Amino acid sequence: MALVRPENPQQARLVRLLRDEGPRSRVELGDLLRLSRTALTTELDGLVARGLVETAGPAASRGGRRSSLLRLSGGVRFASVVVATDRVTVAVTDGELNVLTEASEVADVREGPEPVIGRAIELVDKLRAELGVTELTGVGVALPGPVDGGTSTAPAVLPRWQRFPVRDAFAAELGCPVLVDNDANVLALGERHAGIGRTVEDFLYVKLGTALGCGLVLGGSLYRGATSSAGDIAHLPLGEEGPPCACGEAGCLEAYCGDVGLVRAALAVARSDRSPVLAARVAEAGSLTVADVVVAATAGDPATQLLVRDAARRLGRVLVGLVSFFNPGMVVIGGAPDGLGHLLLSEIRGVVYRRSAPLATGTMPIVLSDLAGRAAVVGAAYLASEHVFSAG
Repeated sequence: MALVRPENPQQARLVRLLRDEGPRSRVELGDLLRLSRTALTTELDGLVARGLVETAGPAASRGGRRSSLLRLSGGVRFASVVVATDRVTVAVTDGELNVLTEASEVADVREGPEPVIGRAIELVDKLRAELGVTELTGVGVALPGPVDGGTSTAPAVLPRWQRFPVRDAFAAELGCPVLVDNDANVLALGERHAGIGRTVEDFLYVKLGTALGCGLVLGGSLYRGATSSAGDIAHLPLGEEGPPCACGEAGCLEAYCGDVGLVRAALAVARSDRSPVLAARVAEAGSLTVADVVVAATAGDPATQLLVRDAARRLGRVLVGLVSFFNPGMVVIGGAPDGLGHLLLSEIRGVVYRRSAPLATGTMPIVLSDLAGRAAVVGAAYLASEHVFSAG
């Protein structure tokens, strides 16, 4: 399929505005972009001819002749693929990145990229068939860990994916542009488009879970750094004598605050008889999971709550440095296990507000993301749309 893109920067601004703000009248578009009526008509006619914009009926009257309402074409469809360590989720969105349909199933990334990517493509094709979508405008893919040029560079999280051409594998099968980024960046993009991140120009999105990460939105745009590794906080060292990390080092932030770290700490608590609740669960199941930690903590088990608070305080100390350096307008925490979010948030806030300069944090909220799993699929679609909606 030939890639249809805006022809010039003015057209790119128009389609991005319609993506972010929804249908608008000709008058509103002209006012927002400060274009003359003649220039606006020329650019919109070009976008209509290219199949990117269509008329959606008359706009509300503002006196005088009624203006037309414009929107992104119903033929614009993006797909999202979100690969986690134990699951793959796919979705199809419209041009405004509203999720039209979604599917998710268990997957083991340790099996390697071919079976996981193959199954993701099958799920995308199934959703396309359900919607009657013959062609996709673009696809965004999120991977857990750093990404370079459409390939994974996170051997600890995706050991058999190292340097595998993920982008090319999807593009060859789906026949459209494919963009690949790490999941923390994708989540930050989703938050920027549809979450509380819309309210500020500068924020940090901290992703918790099996693999930790941080997406940086500065001046309204995602900041990736010189080699696309900005925000890779997982392996910041917190102490040489700390617990072992999957990367081969010891004392990394992820070793303390990631899912594996929480479970390791919970097992130590259970085996030391400090938590009858966790000890009973180990006796029953032979091990523990993050869900077991959540159950014990929310039930009020003091030892479990203490280990959760300890992990949150360590993360808070890392955020003190990030906040002092970047001076964001907000910090968004995502990926917290269901039931633990507010406990984690309370400790993180306590550390950051106590140890940061008042000028940096006086008006800076630290909040939980309210998008849940939707942030990733919206962010992946946004990633693809930024490429497609740039001037050709």
